[in-house]
Amino acid sequence: MTKHIQWILEMNVRDDDIDAVEQLVDEIVSATKANEPGALIYEYYLSEDRSRCSVVERYADCAAVMVHLKNFEDHFAERFFALFEPSLFRVYGPANEGVRNALGSLGATFDIGVGGFIR
Repeated sequence: MTKHIQWILEMNVRDDDIDAVEQLVDEIVSATKANEPGALIYEYYLSEDRSRCSVVERYADCAAVMVHLKNFEDHFAERFFALFEPSLFRVYGPANEGVRNALGSLGATFDIGVGGFIR
C-alpha cells in the first residue's frame, strides 16, 4: 500500500449558474496544478443535467493534503461552498490525525486500505 490519500467528494450544485461553477473549477484546477506538486490527481465531473458535481483527488501523502487544504481555505472555500453542497465525502488511505480532523469537520468518512496495487 502507499502513503497516498485520495477521496471522492460528491456535491449538489446549489445554483444554476454553471458559468460560475466552471469559472471556479478552472481557477481551482489551475492553482492546484501550478502550486501543489503533491496533488497527483485532481479532476472535476458534472452530471449530464449539471445538477451534481464530483471531485476525484489523490495526494502523495498527508503533508500534500494539508498544503492543498490551506490553499483551498485561503483562496476558494467561500465561493466553493456557496456553489456546492457536499452530499458524500469518502477518504481512502492512511490519513493522519491532522487530515482526519480537517476533513472530518467537512463530513468526511475514512476507509483504510487492505490490499491492492498501483501500476
